[in-house]
Amino acid sequence: MPEGIIPSSFRDPSGFLFRQDGSLYRQINITYKDNYEHLMNSGLYKSLLDFEWLIPHEEVDVTYARPVNAYKVIKPEPVLFISYPYEWCFSQLKDAALTTLSIQKIALDFGMSLRDGSAYNIQFRKGKPILIDTLSFEKLCEGEPWVAYKQFCQHFLAPLTLMSYTDIRLNQLFRVYLDGVPLDLTSSLLPMSTYFKPFSLFHIHSHAKSQKYYAGRFKTKNQVKRTFSIRSFRGLIDSLESSVKRLIWHPSKTEWTSYYEGNHGDALGILEHKKQLVSEFLDKANPKTVWDLGANTGLFSRIASAKGIQTISFDIDPSCVEKNYLTVVAKGEMNLFPLLLDLTNPSPEIGWQNQERMSIFQRGPADTVLALALIHHLAISNNLPLGWIAGFFMKICAWLIIEFVPKSDSKVQTLLSTREDIFPDYTRQTFESEFGKFFTIHRSERINNSERTLHLMHRRQ
Repeated sequence: MPEGIIPSSFRDPSGFLFRQDGSLYRQINITYKDNYEHLMNSGLYKSLLDFEWLIPHEEVDVTYARPVNAYKVIKPEPVLFISYPYEWCFSQLKDAALTTLSIQKIALDFGMSLRDGSAYNIQFRKGKPILIDTLSFEKLCEGEPWVAYKQFCQHFLAPLTLMSYTDIRLNQLFRVYLDGVPLDLTSSLLPMSTYFKPFSLFHIHSHAKSQKYYAGRFKTKNQVKRTFSIRSFRGLIDSLESSVKRLIWHPSKTEWTSYYEGNHGDALGILEHKKQLVSEFLDKANPKTVWDLGANTGLFSRIASAKGIQTISFDIDPSCVEKNYLTVVAKGEMNLFPLLLDLTNPSPEIGWQNQERMSIFQRGPADTVLALALIHHLAISNNLPLGWIAGFFMKICAWLIIEFVPKSDSKVQTLLSTREDIFPDYTRQTFESEFGKFFTIHRSERINNSERTLHLMHRRQ
């Protein structure tokens, strides 16, 4: 990432992130001084660190990015990989929502409140959600309603309810609506049955109607201002918490979620040999970071993460990513991070001047990429030339562990059974020739009881 102010943090008058000499810093402006000192001196910061709900930081003496109105500079602990809510599975978004509400509840105990309810303020570290925006807190103004209520509903409750009651794929609305899914749109997409559920009736349907009613209306001097007591504040947070907790989504059993189930005989021999080769190739590459593309439920990702390698486990199937993440949570895995990714339509640069949110590949490259049982889907299902695929991998990794699946394989035959074979160049010889333009092939091994081959490659300098 280039030096200078981080584009995604330009909206906050209290401060911003900037990069200098390869390190990430946050400048705190003088306007946020009182809130920052209250956060640090009240005990809230320490309590949040004890729960691992807020990213740790240290105060540092470095040059201000913008000296005018500057108060302090802090250096937050870096997050391995920045992700966005449209890349999360259902339970990741749900856990992020519950963490946000838990932070709000404890903040009230210290006389503070979250002024943001943004999903983009949450990242995942060591398998758990954590707040990364130290400047999200403000001193509590008694009698004032929760300023982040609308944003929380749009960023968390609305998409979760849509994913639970309508369609799991609707989390992709985040790619269109950067400030969360509008409540009127949510209300129109939800089934009629949700009008009979108190949580969705109040926080979504009625909330949407209230927004529409008050849109464009301004308060008058004679308008009576209602007070919002601390008790009411806590009641609202409790209501949102119970609303989020009751939302569920059960991943369906698909061809991909059960891909490795029931392996026996020759199939089991293929799998075990492939696992052995992947482990050996990883030892040769010795990476610090691995991206597993088309990871399914994370079987091979876990070979990398078990070696202490920070591993991002990507898949297009929401059910696979959900099952993968639930395993991470159940086992307390800290080196594995499952995410949604459609390689043929990856996360783009979006936001103001297309710079607020990075594309998936701007967040790389990885030291090593796993591309197992993937290339035939790219080349045959999506008509991508092998040369294009090779050029793509060259951009995102130094080492590549890739499996070539020939036309004779039953999986490729299944793909070709419903379409004309217009792929005369889809051969191992062409594959190695095209990839050889960008990579040095260090090792190629045929996988036992199959015609598949696993290749270890290193990008040419």
